[in-house]
Amino acid sequence: MAMAFKMATTGMHVTEECTSSFLEMKWKKVHRYIVFKIEENSRKVTVDKVGGAGESYSDLAASLPVDDCRYAVFDFDFVTVDNCRKSKIFFIYWSPEASRIRAKILYATSKAGLRRVLEGIHYELQATDPTEMGFDIIQDRAK
Repeated sequence: MAMAFKMATTGMHVTEECTSSFLEMKWKKVHRYIVFKIEENSRKVTVDKVGGAGESYSDLAASLPVDDCRYAVFDFDFVTVDNCRKSKIFFIYWSPEASRIRAKILYATSKAGLRRVLEGIHYELQATDPTEMGFDIIQDRAK
């Protein structure tokens, strides 16, 4: 257990694809969301799935596995009460109860490193089940 913790805190590498996909989502608005996964063998954070600009939050929620951890970023566009268009980026740490203990530890200890690379995140959610990351929660946080 201690070895897994040490490896997770010292050896994770975020691939260039992760940062370039995030910047495309943030500045060019070509993606609605990005799901990241950790390749345990190579100790790299990679892009697992990219949602196109026309996809929705429910598409993101459906793309998360029920038995493994993931990170995701979601670009939430909304209109304020003053009729201004705004966009907020959410970082979601998905750690379902059915996932392996090793995966939970690996993702929990590597989260800060990925967050440092992805500059411009406004809010963070941590969820172990879909009700903890409902669209209503996203809307409430963005206000």
